[in-house]
Amino acid sequence: MLSALLWLPALGAAVVGFLPGNINGMRLRSIASAFAAAIFILNIWLLTQFDPANSGLQFQEYLPWIPQLGLSYNLGIDGLSLPLLVLSALLTLLVIYGTGEKMERPQLYYALILLINAGIAGALMSQNLLLFVLFYEVELIPFYLLIAIWGGKQREYAAMKFLIYTAVSGLLVLAAFLGVAWLSGSLNFDYTAITTQELPLNTQLILLTIVLIGLGIKIPLVPLHTWLPDAYVEASPATAILLGGILAKLGTYGLVRFGLQMFPETWSMIAPSLAIIGTVSVMYGALSAIAQKDIKRMVAYSSIGHMGYILVACAAGTKLALIGAVGQMVSHGLILALLFYLVGIIETKVGTRDLDVLNGLMNPMRGLPTASSLLVLGGMASAGIPGLVGFVAEFLVFQGSFSIFPIPTLLCILASGLTAVYFVILLNRTCFGKLDNATAYYPPVTFGENMPALVLAGIIFVLGIQPAWLLKWSESTTNAIFATLPAVRNTQIAISYPLEHSAMQIASPQTKSASAD
Repeated sequence: MLSALLWLPALGAAVVGFLPGNINGMRLRSIASAFAAAIFILNIWLLTQFDPANSGLQFQEYLPWIPQLGLSYNLGIDGLSLPLLVLSALLTLLVIYGTGEKMERPQLYYALILLINAGIAGALMSQNLLLFVLFYEVELIPFYLLIAIWGGKQREYAAMKFLIYTAVSGLLVLAAFLGVAWLSGSLNFDYTAITTQELPLNTQLILLTIVLIGLGIKIPLVPLHTWLPDAYVEASPATAILLGGILAKLGTYGLVRFGLQMFPETWSMIAPSLAIIGTVSVMYGALSAIAQKDIKRMVAYSSIGHMGYILVACAAGTKLALIGAVGQMVSHGLILALLFYLVGIIETKVGTRDLDVLNGLMNPMRGLPTASSLLVLGGMASAGIPGLVGFVAEFLVFQGSFSIFPIPTLLCILASGLTAVYFVILLNRTCFGKLDNATAYYPPVTFGENMPALVLAGIIFVLGIQPAWLLKWSESTTNAIFATLPAVRNTQIAISYPLEHSAMQIASPQTKSASAD
């Protein structure tokens, strides 16, 4: 079953990329959409077969590949990887469906997107460290080409900068994995066969630091973030959605899987420093977003801030914080995808992303009323307004982290308020005011063009009202991860909430203390 999630998009990329003859873009989009829809349906079917009460790996597949190197075809999923798999499939489908009719070089474009989906799925399902690195690096060339070919004016610079940074990220992660295996004396890179417990703490600290730097580039965290504004802004809206909504999640996924889980004792030692780095990222992203005049760059900087919440939650390591971190990964992907898609519509119809030029798009006659309304909803979700999925994730992160790191958590809450500030600036200047009668004759946005944004907005709203539909898949897995952190657990005042209270009754949570072992 898991092999189908990996090889179906790869097959789709091959079919679309090597179709003979001169096929028009609409026909190619239909074929690519059919493959993407099949992938999404398979993910939904997998969701129905998944046992949320089982904290271990499910649907495992194993095949020896190169035993001399310790490389095996070892796949499996749990509550950490499953929500991200479904998110990847959803965003891939919406990106392909939302592509315009006049796409240049459509065969290559759709093939690259499907290839990216295959690589993301492979990385999320890999249970062998070398196999993970292989898929982790597969993403480089497709994303480089998407930015370099279909990007903006500075696309060559942005694409090369992205390639260099992310290549270094992969090399660092690979070096750390090789170090773990060699120093522990293991000839097998399967995740279940690797242990760091017998390594000296100083050695663990060095290896964990290398892992964190490598993954911090991919997330990205301050000060490793400098590739992000250029790549996100110069990339097309579809590529920006894939970069922020999917690729960055490999970094946060690896943060939990290969940082927190693989080095539990060392993680607890450096957790305060990680909380500070996460808080700096949150504050920097919010303050930088406020200073922007380009709405796409504003959304890009907001992404840096929201990814910082995940690091703070992982540093705290409580049950609530960890499940909040998984929820934040998914909610951030949904909200960022909605915002970038709407920014793309505005740029296409109006011809600019400049806040000093945009005005009055909420006008029901000559503006972009539907896109503007959805932009308001996206801004509210990003600011953590109750009733939307962004509030659920941020509430759990803050509640779970406060008992361990009260000052960083309070600063993150302050940054959440700053999120509302820069989105109020964006919405006030973009959506409201009076249109210029001489220039404001914008092409209408069709229902088909609005459809991806409507789907994302609907999911953001539904999961905000019923957060248990998002969180129940990960609770057992995050609880099991919490159980592997004895050093953290024994030094913290843990506050835990049953899922039915923390997710479904967030407005009036009922606490109960969790006693230390």
